[in-house]
Amino acid sequence: MPGEKVIRRIVICLVVLSVGVIGMLGLASLKKPPTEAKNEERALRVEALRVEAEDVPVVITGYGEVKALDVVSIAPEVPGKIVEIHPHLEVGEIIHEDELLFKIDPRDYVAARDSARATVRQWENGIARLKKLYVIDRDRLKTIERNRELAYAEYERVQELFDKDSVGTRSGVDAAERGANNAADLARQLEEAVLLYPIQIREAESSLAAAQAALDTAEANLERSEVRSPFDGRVKLVSLEKGQYVMPGQGVLTLANDATLEIEVPLDSRDARQWLRFRKGGKNGETAWFNDLEPVECTIRWTEGREDHFWHGQLHRVVKFDQQTRTLTVAIRIEAQQARSEDPEALPLVEGMFCSVEIPGQTMHGVFRLPRWAVSFENTVYVSAEDRLKTVLVEVERAQGEEAFVSGGLAPGDLVVVTRLIDPLENSLLELTFAEEGGPGP
Repeated sequence: MPGEKVIRRIVICLVVLSVGVIGMLGLASLKKPPTEAKNEERALRVEALRVEAEDVPVVITGYGEVKALDVVSIAPEVPGKIVEIHPHLEVGEIIHEDELLFKIDPRDYVAARDSARATVRQWENGIARLKKLYVIDRDRLKTIERNRELAYAEYERVQELFDKDSVGTRSGVDAAERGANNAADLARQLEEAVLLYPIQIREAESSLAAAQAALDTAEANLERSEVRSPFDGRVKLVSLEKGQYVMPGQGVLTLANDATLEIEVPLDSRDARQWLRFRKGGKNGETAWFNDLEPVECTIRWTEGREDHFWHGQLHRVVKFDQQTRTLTVAIRIEAQQARSEDPEALPLVEGMFCSVEIPGQTMHGVFRLPRWAVSFENTVYVSAEDRLKTVLVEVERAQGEEAFVSGGLAPGDLVVVTRLIDPLENSLLELTFAEEGGPGP
């Protein structure tokens, strides 16, 4: 019957389900329960540094280009054609002091000198002649004055004889008077000449001085026709050829004196204000400028050279203050002996090199030395307090190279974590290993 088939199928299904449930329960009873896991805190393994307070000298680092202290542009002082030049007048060559750089055609200047020299001799002879005539005329004046006295005496005698004794003639009296007048006129003329001689001599001496000045100018122009090196200089620029016509003031070459070099280094004004060593009561007196700097020895390194190769220079002066960039520019001076290198494989310090300069400054007192990476940009450090991680706010006195110097927030003996950590949990358990001072964290 159809009803019996349905019932049979339902019974079979129930039997199959019952067997499955019984089998599952049997298998479940054979499984052992898992061992209960213990929830233990894992320690964070870090490197730590035990800090102690110390006094640390500040080193201010800046950059600048080496330049020769004295750079002179050479220009002719007289016009003319170049007839001779130095055989090694090329860029980069060294010209020693007082060596001939170039020579201008001197013929016109020789002629001008000879003409001026002749004029001087002419005026010297003229003055000598005037002085001799002065002496002669003074002696003549005595004679002529005596002749005048005699002529007047003769005139008076003839006049008296004619008036009282009627001796002689009127023409004789007139002739005697004429003779007396001539003698007086000659005496007056000579007196005038004698009085004028000192004036004439002074005028001649003034003309001689003018002629001597012209001679000095002519001799100077002749000397200027030969241009010599003012010092042992390196040729930086040359624009000169033999046969070229030059004019006064026309720059034809440039010499650099490498005996003394300078580097102008701009420094942050805050570093300069806080750490540079200024002398108290300097020679600047009441002028509104910086006091003198202590001439401390600075270390100079070429940015393209070896790290272990360096030179020494002296801090010299403050060059300028720039309000726009907030920088104070100082000059480092290097003498030639300091610029040369004893290492045969190393280059000397020369003009044009871009260098880093380390300037010793004042001393930081009672600061803690840390690797720079141990201090966050928020001025915090991680310390170990009873093997637990703590975040401490510190006061950074100065960051110098790969080191940071902390003046506040830490105490001597504190353990500072120097491992680089990224967002660690506060109060985390720490497992400490001790790092070498200044060494990098893992």
